[in-house]
Amino acid sequence: MKWMIASDLHGAAGYVRRLLERFEQEEADRLLLLGDILYHGPRNDLPPEYAPKEVIALLTPYKDRIFCVRGNCDTEVDQMVLPFPILADYAVLSQGNRLIYATHGHVYNPQNLPPLQPGDVLLMGHTHVPMAKEENGLLFLNPGSVSIPKEQSPHSYMILEEGTLSWKDLDGKTYQSRSL
Repeated sequence: MKWMIASDLHGAAGYVRRLLERFEQEEADRLLLLGDILYHGPRNDLPPEYAPKEVIALLTPYKDRIFCVRGNCDTEVDQMVLPFPILADYAVLSQGNRLIYATHGHVYNPQNLPPLQPGDVLLMGHTHVPMAKEENGLLFLNPGSVSIPKEQSPHSYMILEEGTLSWKDLDGKTYQSRSL
């Protein structure tokens, strides 16, 4: 199965449109969203083409292919307008002999770990900065942000396929790959 993993859309319709174009071009099976879908949050500037209602319309046709975890900017009112579940605090995926604990990152992160064992992966967004680092037998991953990247990182997403992770910009250019 081929997964596209993205985070921090923040209601930016233009970037979501580009993400979904990449989803089709990548021929991904599922889209895992790591939270912060519609609202830009009080700490972020308004992203270009901020149009949450348009983001809803763009994502709705993919409702049966989207898995999502709650971000710190996602609320019950967002769930009322989105046709797929967004309020789970985490999701657990199996990738070979590794457990992937997917969460937004505002609660569980490298400084506050969920129940993990050596070899497990903590997959999170929230910081808007791509990351891949190993520490104490754990792997920490972040796809960066689709709409409001920080620290000069690109507007980005990840592809997970057959144990290989690739970080890509919204033009589809791979700028980093690694094996799980």
